[in-house]
Amino acid sequence: MRPAEAGVVPAFVVASAGMAAVTYASFVLESVLSPDSDIVNGYVSELSAADQPAHLVYNITDFITGALVIVTAATALVTLRRRPWAVTGWLFLLMFGVAIIGDAAFPLDCAPSRNTTCALLERAGKVSFAHQFHSVTSVSAITCATVGLFALSIAARRHGWWPSLARWGRPLALANVLAAVAVVALMTVGRWLGLAQRVQITILCLNLLLIAWALHADRHVRTAAEGGNRRTASPDPRPPTGTIR
Repeated sequence: MRPAEAGVVPAFVVASAGMAAVTYASFVLESVLSPDSDIVNGYVSELSAADQPAHLVYNITDFITGALVIVTAATALVTLRRRPWAVTGWLFLLMFGVAIIGDAAFPLDCAPSRNTTCALLERAGKVSFAHQFHSVTSVSAITCATVGLFALSIAARRHGWWPSLARWGRPLALANVLAAVAVVALMTVGRWLGLAQRVQITILCLNLLLIAWALHADRHVRTAAEGGNRRTASPDPRPPTGTIR
C-alpha cells in the first residue's frame, strides 16, 4: 500500500452508507402516510410522535438509518488507515448513528404544531422525558454529522484521500451549519420551520451519499489498479518468435 492510500472498505459498507441516506429521507413519505402534516411549519420529528398514526414507520426507518451509519463508521475505523482527523471523523459519524437511534428511542409524545393541548403541555414542561430528551438527540445528530464530515474532509485534503470528500466535504459541512442556524432563527419566528428542517435533513442525506461515493470511488480505483498490475505481471503465454518446438 502506498503511503497516500487510505485503504478500502468492503462493498457492504458502501451499500450501508447509501442505504442510510435513503432511509433517513423517510419524511418524503409524509404525503402518503401523513397527508395532514404541516410541511411548511411542522417539525419533522412530529411525524414520529407517539400519537401519530404512521409513527412506527418513521421510528423504524430512523432506527435502520442509525444502525447503517454505525456499521459504516465502525467498519471504516477497523479497515481503513488510522490518522487523527480520519479517526475523529469516523467516530463522530458513529455517534451520529447513535444519536439517530436516540431519535427513534425517544419520540415526541404528540405534535405541538398540530395540537394546541400538546403545545401547552410542552410549554408547561408536562410532557414525558422522551419528549424532552428528543431535542437533545436531534441536536446531537446534527452536531456529530457536521463535525464528522468536516473532520473527514480535512483528512481527505491532508492525506490525498477521497477526492470527492476533499472537494465537497467542507461546503456540505458549512451547509449543515447554515441550515442549523436557519432552523434556530425560524424557531423564534414560528414560521417556515418545517420547510427549513426538511432542507436540513436533505443536506444530511447528501452527507451520507457523499461518504458512500467517496468509499465507492476508492474501491473502484483500487480494483482497477490491481487488475492492471495482474495484467502487467502475468507472463505472455505465447512462445518467443523463432522458438523451435
